[in-house]
Amino acid sequence: MHVTHSQTERLLRENHTFSQLGFSMLLTRLKGLYAKDDSTEALHTATTEINLFLDKFKGIMKNDCVTITNLGKGEAL
Repeated sequence: MHVTHSQTERLLRENHTFSQLGFSMLLTRLKGLYAKDDSTEALHTATTEINLFLDKFKGIMKNDCVTITNLGKGEAL
């Protein structure tokens, strides 16, 4: 699974609960960085980091991937 820039922006601006602590920690760090710099370049960097994490840990991220996929459908979470 790969997140889009739109999904990344929602992940960084909204609060969601994820089962994987490592992913939650990654998002917390990226939210802090994005709060200081919300440029397109910062969003692109965050999207890349999230996608690298998801590729590496896709086996344990199955439940959380459902939540992330729903972000693209415009569903309120």
